[in-house]
Amino acid sequence: MAGARAAAAASVWSSTSSGHPPPQEPGLGELLEEFSRTQYRAKDCSGTGGSKVERIEKRCLELFGRDYCYSVIQNVNGDICGHYPQHIVFLEYESSEKEKDTFQSTVQVSKLQDLVNRSKTARCRGRFVCPVILFKGKHICRSATLAGWGELYGRTGYNYIFSGGADDAWADTEDVTEEDCALRSDTHLFDKVRGYDIKLLRYLSVKYICDLMVENKKVKFGMNVTSSEKVDKAQRYADFTLLSIPYPGCEFFKEYKDRDYMAEGLIFNWKQDYVDAPLSIPDFLTCSLNIDWSQYQSWDLVQQTQNYLKLLLSIINSDDDSGLLVHCISGWDRTPLFISLLRLSLWADGLIHTSLKPAEILYLTVAYDWFLFGHMLVDRLSKGEEIFFFCFNFLKHIISEEFSSLKTQRRKSLPARDAGFTLEDICMLRRKDRGSTTSLGSDFSLVMESSPGATGSFTYEAVELVTAGAQTQAAWRKSHSSSPQSVLWNRPQPSEDRLPSHQGLVEAKSSSSSSSNHSDNFFRIGSSPLEVPKARLAALSERETRLQEVRSIFLATYSSTVGLRAAAPSPSGAIGGLLEQFVRGVGLRGTSSSAL
Repeated sequence: MAGARAAAAASVWSSTSSGHPPPQEPGLGELLEEFSRTQYRAKDCSGTGGSKVERIEKRCLELFGRDYCYSVIQNVNGDICGHYPQHIVFLEYESSEKEKDTFQSTVQVSKLQDLVNRSKTARCRGRFVCPVILFKGKHICRSATLAGWGELYGRTGYNYIFSGGADDAWADTEDVTEEDCALRSDTHLFDKVRGYDIKLLRYLSVKYICDLMVENKKVKFGMNVTSSEKVDKAQRYADFTLLSIPYPGCEFFKEYKDRDYMAEGLIFNWKQDYVDAPLSIPDFLTCSLNIDWSQYQSWDLVQQTQNYLKLLLSIINSDDDSGLLVHCISGWDRTPLFISLLRLSLWADGLIHTSLKPAEILYLTVAYDWFLFGHMLVDRLSKGEEIFFFCFNFLKHIISEEFSSLKTQRRKSLPARDAGFTLEDICMLRRKDRGSTTSLGSDFSLVMESSPGATGSFTYEAVELVTAGAQTQAAWRKSHSSSPQSVLWNRPQPSEDRLPSHQGLVEAKSSSSSSSNHSDNFFRIGSSPLEVPKARLAALSERETRLQEVRSIFLATYSSTVGLRAAAPSPSGAIGGLLEQFVRGVGLRGTSSSAL
């Protein structure tokens, strides 16, 4: 299928033959202004606002095309998912300039699109498993959590009625008896729908599923509205490696804003009634991280985010060819936070998007990972739930080499023993050269709960599609396996990062914004988190330089477009607050939001 990418782009973005010059490519400022003005919806891409969205999406395709050959999953007018991009990028392999004219697709897009259509009902709001990053031939994917019975029956019933009784989700009925069609029992419905979801996961070679929910199931007004792989009664997902890594939802970031954007010392209240998902990580994924996971409930927001990111980076840098899925509830707050941090971290190491400059990778992750996948920035800003701002301000906490995937690869390439020194000895000798983090607990203690590993009895029909990216993954297979090594990290002294004041911003109170000790390379005066840091003359690593530049560009542009906003006042009185919560919960309020 040579030239498929160019053909797809040309069909989507055909230019007029008139004498008018093409519109100027949108910049980050225009993107943030549009983002803070309205929530993206695929079906609303018409009129003036629609032309802006088309330009944003066109720019994303161009940036992806710099380094990758890709196919496009069509989602015009939100036919597949109302808050996914109209043109969903499926990265196939890295490409050079010479290869772009001889692109050979490794997938059958029509079959992939059909599989996506069949699997979307399995997940909350139809937000199916979608690959967004390609690293060493592995797909890093995002989605919402599994849909509960209420949404599942509601969606299938809606599709059945409005398709004239011929729901596409049930088109292949070769193994469905008349009794099955008549009864449609819970078991059969979940088997069918989640079976397609598992087919898609296998097609993308996903093995690891990281669940950020603090609940086992999302409950509203006493009814389970979502589920998750970790509590699937039939253990349909037993063949996958499930990780429960609970992370606070967007509401918690109201406290982050109220503390004048200081994340250090901000600890989530794990004693709340609805929090019932414990941290659960298989032992074999933690032995090389030297983190005391049993202390996760005592970590502040900085420590928790750092440690979870280290875990995700460790997974994708493992020797196997398996992909990774990250999801929360709806997949548009916590999920883009970690997807964006992963993309920027790997880019800073020069491992993905290698030709993109700092301004370009920033544009891509804001536009694609946040805006086009439906993050409700307008609503979040109105309530002070500034998880979006936190993401990019947090880059100062991951600049050190301990987050570098290059370092992981160098460590793997070292022999187990070299001139009488173990890998641990080398790490200890070079400790002073490595940045530290306040996120690490005991040097040796590793206590955690293993994820469920029982094998379920549920079976699926064979996957008919060839595994995606098999050729690319094969190139990354290791000729030998290396045993994980424990690394000893030095403990830091507590430090604060004072940010300069910025004239013209909405009330930025005097406070300190969180930072790792690596931010000592920057002068800071005052307190505003939007002040762009000024670099000292001290030599910086390439990774640190690139991430600091991305953060500086973001803060400068955010300051001139969005700025810091005060949260909208809540209804007065306890009864008014309860009524407001009820109205939002049942969907009677047009600007409602959902906890992620």
